[in-house]
Amino acid sequence: MPRLLRAFVLIGSLLLGQSAYAQKLRLVADAWPPFTDSTLVNGGLATDIVSTALARAGYTSEFEQVPWARALQGVGEGRYDVLVNAWFTEARTHLGQFSGEYLLNRVRFIKRKDEPIEYDNLQQLHGYPIAVVRGYAYSSAFDEDPGLHKIPVHNFSMAVRMLAADRVKLTLEDEYVARYYLARESPTVRDSVGFLPKPLSENSLHILVSLKNPEHQQIVAGFDREIAAMKADGSYDRLLKQHGM
Repeated sequence: MPRLLRAFVLIGSLLLGQSAYAQKLRLVADAWPPFTDSTLVNGGLATDIVSTALARAGYTSEFEQVPWARALQGVGEGRYDVLVNAWFTEARTHLGQFSGEYLLNRVRFIKRKDEPIEYDNLQQLHGYPIAVVRGYAYSSAFDEDPGLHKIPVHNFSMAVRMLAADRVKLTLEDEYVARYYLARESPTVRDSVGFLPKPLSENSLHILVSLKNPEHQQIVAGFDREIAAMKADGSYDRLLKQHGM
């Protein structure tokens, strides 16, 4: 190969390498299994979906797990490019650009299978003892209803064990989170409880791309495009199944 041509090839390779390096996105989230957790396969369900969609859009990425407040602040300051697991709020639009919905969080009530409890409105549940995780926000209507008999507990595992033992009549949790933890309970606990059909609330899950990243609009557009393509070609559903959902 002539020296001049070799030089052009080398320069081109270097430029391509620099471009690829510039496209590496810093993903961040807190520990929220099964969605985001560095101990899980590919960082959890949400991290896997997000990194896969971004890779299909042409971006490499790396994931860091930090407490929620630090993750949100880091996106606002530009230390991270993409917050993996964000619910929409108007205040956060000043920190980053939201993608479209890529997962849906449904908070659902759980009861013993042998209990004839029905739920169409919160008033129907007045009088039932309900195990709730201390400090957790479920929905404004639920949190502010004075007629509900709430029993604070440390975590969902404690709540569902109390439910299985008939010490409370209900508990509630995001459906994906509940299924993740129920799969790790004993068959005695897991097989004795079930979800009520109607969710208490639904919240769409998005990525939040830092406004400090000059390509935030292109990143969001590429992500949304590839999520739609993944749903169409079946790879989205395959990821859900791989994570036990």
